Amino acid sequence: MGNCATGVAGLDEILAGGLANGRLFLVEGSPGTGKTTIASQFLMAGVKNDERVLYITLSETEEELRDGAASHGWDFPENFEIFELVPPESLLNDEQQQSLLYSSDLELGETTKRIFEAFERAKPARVVLDSLSEIRLLAQSSLRYRRQILALKHYFSHNDATVLMLDDLTADVMDKTVHSVAHAVIRLEELSPNYGAERRRMRVIKYRGRRYRGGYHDFVIETGGVRAFPRLVSAEHRADFKRETVPIDNERLNELLGGGFERGASNLILGPAGTGKSLLTLSFVQSAINRGESAAMFVFDEELGLLFERSKGLGIDLPAMVDTGRLVIEQIDAAELTPGEFSERVRVCVETHGARTVVIDSLNGYQAAMPEEQALILHMHELLQYLNRQGATTFLTVAQHGLVGDMKSPVDVTYLADTVILLRYFEALGRVRRAMSVVKKRTGFHEDTIREFMINHKGITLGEPLTGFQGVLRGVPSLVGDDDAGLLDVKQR
Repeated sequence: MGNCATGVAGLDEILAGGLANGRLFLVEGSPGTGKTTIASQFLMAGVKNDERVLYITLSETEEELRDGAASHGWDFPENFEIFELVPPESLLNDEQQQSLLYSSDLELGETTKRIFEAFERAKPARVVLDSLSEIRLLAQSSLRYRRQILALKHYFSHNDATVLMLDDLTADVMDKTVHSVAHAVIRLEELSPNYGAERRRMRVIKYRGRRYRGGYHDFVIETGGVRAFPRLVSAEHRADFKRETVPIDNERLNELLGGGFERGASNLILGPAGTGKSLLTLSFVQSAINRGESAAMFVFDEELGLLFERSKGLGIDLPAMVDTGRLVIEQIDAAELTPGEFSERVRVCVETHGARTVVIDSLNGYQAAMPEEQALILHMHELLQYLNRQGATTFLTVAQHGLVGDMKSPVDVTYLADTVILLRYFEALGRVRRAMSVVKKRTGFHEDTIREFMINHKGITLGEPLTGFQGVLRGVPSLVGDDDAGLLDVKQR
């Protein structure tokens, strides 16, 4: 038995191949979660495959369906048949409704009969039934409702039709009748955060005989239909690459790092606001471009126009790098983007554009897109593992709270990173200065010294190890040597 494509980007991957031919499936969710849009895409995919399709609607009119399709830029063709199942005349007649002869049995039987007649006329390969709430109300009892669904299932299966039933969960949320009858069940949910756009996610509750991708998957409804973002599983993405130390265009920084950065490693840059975390990552991106590689930057915290201007002050021309096609820079709005969509964008940059250096600036902005701290850790773990297995060198910045003294991070992800670079402010000889140290590197040697650094039009300049001071990382060091060994000369500034 083959599969038929759902027509929804990403959903076939979640379902491990799509929907099995000749089976009955259930898509359930509250009104507004995207059921009708997914159903329309399912039928449009059949039309593209030269199949006859049938949309049976008990809740919307044909005009409403066509208007909804037009909003996505679709125009239903001739072999896309819509059967509008309007209520029997007796339901619209007040006198008849009050009659003792009023019978739900007659209404349900008449409804089923008309559905079968519409199917016989169209002979479709794909069918959508929208929605089950109307049939549940007509049935009036769970027993009769279950019998009716089973009758529909057997009828459609004998005619080799793949059926998508929609349920808006308005009649009885606790009724799981169709769950046991359906071959697979897909649940759609809509979440409303305190600020920002609504978030939508889906979950496959069951799929008989199929190892589908479990858990929640983000999805969006945009012009053109629904797009799903399968949950990233790093173990599924392995690439062959040579693990090597890649030097950057800064001799003293290479010394501090023990030769450079490891290919396929994640690097965390920690420090308070203003210490130069973003500008430091720009120098790493420039080094990658100079090596002839591709890079990607995802900027949460800064407007791109301002970033371009600041980079010019360092002698780094980001727009020129973008024009070469080797650098992709994306502005990320944490209030509008789901974590699943962000992971998908990273994947596209790595797998399509061939990015081997990836910058995420910063984790604070990423956390804003996902307030649940535990979920953030799991997402970051999968994303960093994925990038590592693809041979991409990742740079992740985290802004710590405070300026000097004790620093606190919004969330501790130091154990996830292969290398941790610590940036600090410190006061010495009447000036506020910046210091850099490498506090962790999983592979290979690194200096255990602390060096002063500055950022100007020449790029990043590092001084000699600060051997004449003690307590630099606390922010207010004390002089322990006979001179100011390691401090950069004021003229260098």
